[in-house]
Amino acid sequence: QNMSNRTSSIRLPYPPSQINTHLSVALYHIVHIVHIIMSDTDEPKAKKQKTSKKDRKPTGEKKEKKATENADGTPTPTYEERCLAINILASPLASKKSTKRAHKLVRKATQSKSLRRGVKELVKGLRKGDKGLAILAGDVFPIDVISHLPVLLEEHNIPYLFVPSKRDLGAAACTKRPTSCVLVKAKTSEGKEIDGKDIFDELVAEAKEYDPNSRTN
Repeated sequence: QNMSNRTSSIRLPYPPSQINTHLSVALYHIVHIVHIIMSDTDEPKAKKQKTSKKDRKPTGEKKEKKATENADGTPTPTYEERCLAINILASPLASKKSTKRAHKLVRKATQSKSLRRGVKELVKGLRKGDKGLAILAGDVFPIDVISHLPVLLEEHNIPYLFVPSKRDLGAAACTKRPTSCVLVKAKTSEGKEIDGKDIFDELVAEAKEYDPNSRTN
């Protein structure tokens, strides 16, 4: 009885009818705020603006930058600068255009596993009777490393060309180490023609123009 008397004696700030109205208004505001928060979080991310074809940089610039710079950002020496570092044995020396073709041929021969890399492998291939085209680096020092190769190649009737850089030759052979010489075999181990046969024939014809054995014929 005491509790019922106390509750009946409590005075409310608003009449019961107004309390329901205030509760409904407060609930409306809460729902509205929640809706605003949810709309902000669900708002889709702004799409990247598409650049027009005119504003896009041509891919050739990227390739040119890679070709003219090393991995560390330093400029790659040109063909002419490479030629300043060659030794006295570097003859016949491939032209700028032929050097690019030679590197391309070495890459193709590496992929088809028809390449012997290094002095020991080259000499081993000659003893086994391998035929093809030898490509030597012209900036090898001391020259005693490859000084015996031109005579040895001439004795086996193997045409050869010099390229200016051992680093570029090594890179073409898919190795990070400089390479003094390679032998591109005329045929694969399965007896098939190598990939890039047209480049091979052009370089062989150019090499034979300087081959002492071909001059005497």
